[in-house]
Amino acid sequence: MPAAMPDPRQFCSTPQHELHYGGRWQSPKAQKYLETINPATGESLGRVAAAGAADVDAAVRAAHLAYADWKSLKPAQRASMLRAAAGTLRDHAEELAMIDSLNSGNPVAEMVRDVESGAAAIEYFAGLAAAIKGETIPMGRENLNYTLREPLGVVARIAAYNHPLMFAAMKIGAPLAAGNTVIIKPADQTPLSALRMAELLCGIFPAGVLNVLPGDRECGQALAAHPLVRKVSLIGSVQTAKAIMRTAAETLKPVLFELGGKNALILYPDADLDKAIAGAVTGMNFTWAGQSCGSTSRAFVHASIHDRVLEEIVRLVEARHKPGLPTDRSTTMGPLVSRAQREKVLGYIEAGKKEGARLVTGGKPPQDRRLSGGFFVEPTVFADVTANMRIAREEIFGPVLSVLKWTDEDELFEQVNAVDYGLTASIWTRDLVTAHRAAARVQAGYVWINNVTQHFMGAPFGGFKQSGIGREESFDELLEFTQIKNVNIPL
Repeated sequence: MPAAMPDPRQFCSTPQHELHYGGRWQSPKAQKYLETINPATGESLGRVAAAGAADVDAAVRAAHLAYADWKSLKPAQRASMLRAAAGTLRDHAEELAMIDSLNSGNPVAEMVRDVESGAAAIEYFAGLAAAIKGETIPMGRENLNYTLREPLGVVARIAAYNHPLMFAAMKIGAPLAAGNTVIIKPADQTPLSALRMAELLCGIFPAGVLNVLPGDRECGQALAAHPLVRKVSLIGSVQTAKAIMRTAAETLKPVLFELGGKNALILYPDADLDKAIAGAVTGMNFTWAGQSCGSTSRAFVHASIHDRVLEEIVRLVEARHKPGLPTDRSTTMGPLVSRAQREKVLGYIEAGKKEGARLVTGGKPPQDRRLSGGFFVEPTVFADVTANMRIAREEIFGPVLSVLKWTDEDELFEQVNAVDYGLTASIWTRDLVTAHRAAARVQAGYVWINNVTQHFMGAPFGGFKQSGIGREESFDELLEFTQIKNVNIPL
């Protein structure tokens, strides 16, 4: 039996934006700190430690040391701690939401829901902790053959900036339930809520089981390269995933990626147009300034309904989404996460105009003086978009919706599937046959029929093509953090 674990509360202390591993707050060995910005004002929120390769090595070794005892706990014990973690996050939902709102620019009211989503995911995997089972395989009377599912060891999970706390929380559930220890690397733009999560949960998990390492590219690459990290996952861009995959290949380290999307929303002429129009606006995720990999940023509208749909989309966008300070509970759309991201989005808008698309609304920073220091871009809609334009082919990750007209269904799906991405798709029709036919033809891993945006715990989320590798938010994610051992006994 493993020795009794020490009370993790003895390791807790007040963080000063440092690294958190081995149950303690640690200063970066190279004394490297990065400025963290409030994207709504452009003002500094302070300096945060940035883990380098030496820090990664120390954190991985601490997590590896904790692994032996953690994996030996009964599944019910791990599940109990996970449920306690979920409850703690809920108890601090308002605080965590405000931290995220200040650091990411997302509206604070939505960030409260993000905390709930993160807590719910932790509870979901806590409930599955005892479901990690092997099987017996018949080999005749003279042999007993069975399999075991065992944890991998130390796993690294690299999160994105658009839902900082939600992703940090969601991504600890599956690996911890399976018996792994975890290192969370928050996005370098938005590290604050993950660090607060580490402080809140350090009294729940044993030292070294949950670790948080803020940092930049050096930190991510060091995690991917470390031989004691047994798996690395990423929510992020295709370019970042390729860099991690190249590094992980040196140790044949498996990866789990949820990447970008250039997702299609398809409107058939028989659709419930009021609901479809609302879906087109909701699916663009203007609330997060379009910074969502699942955004349906290409709306393919049948020619017979195109003009009406376009007019109503514009009316609804202008009525629903006006950029505002994210800490105001009435705000329905925040800024982009950084100055660089805003310049990138404005560059795509200019490219769209130059290539012949018609700018229908938005397309520039808002005129409100209160927002002049932040990284805001108005909600933007382009019409007369063709499939070869950059705004129709490349992921913008900003509040830009492209409306394309279609008439022939075969040509439609050629254009829908022509991009390198295949994350989500949304299909709008009243006809059941049409819905099934379209769902079969679209090359995407997560398809909504007469719906958008919603995720469902237990339903596998992930993409085709360059939108990712593997599936999350389901039992499949739990299995991603296990390995199979076969045992054969001659009788």
